[in-house]
Amino acid sequence: MNELTARDFTEAGEPFALFENWFADAQKSEPNDPSAMALATTDPDGLPNVRMVLLKAVDARGFVFYTNTESAKGEELKANMKAAAVLHWKSLRKQVRLRGPVEEVSAAEADAYFDSRPLQSRIGAWASQQSRPLESRFALETAATKYAAKFALGPIPRPPYWTGFRIMPLALEFWSDGAFRLHDRIAFRRDTVDGAWLKQRLYP
Repeated sequence: MNELTARDFTEAGEPFALFENWFADAQKSEPNDPSAMALATTDPDGLPNVRMVLLKAVDARGFVFYTNTESAKGEELKANMKAAAVLHWKSLRKQVRLRGPVEEVSAAEADAYFDSRPLQSRIGAWASQQSRPLESRFALETAATKYAAKFALGPIPRPPYWTGFRIMPLALEFWSDGAFRLHDRIAFRRDTVDGAWLKQRLYP
């Protein structure tokens, strides 16, 4: 284990500050997208479902991502407001796992983030009926063209079905690769979303 990681594990008192340090390192070294996050939800039968999303904000309340609420993950979250996620940074040989209850972000938060998105992404949010059958690529491109024309002369409002969700972790686990599979793992757990954290090392 390198010196930086050793200091992380001995000095970490709460997980959000440690995450911010690791995330800052990933933003400097990860060649693709350090905010890529595998998000797990469950369908009505309790079968897990996982896909990649982008982490768009993190603070002491939790981890925020955005989606179409009529998508598969949106429907699954509305039925069961709990989720798990993992971020893996191959360049750092580190990963972070988290899980807990989920809440919808405020309309003001969702509006502010939507307005910050590139123009074509905002149009795409209107054009895509996410997760539903698509008859052809041409149909998607036609929908995008229609909404581009519709909003050509004014602001693009946030679709009513598009918003953000915040995972408020009850558990966070930090993993760092070690030689000969003697990895380092430290787990933070709490009973409630505003409770005190308990820190514990785990066998790799």
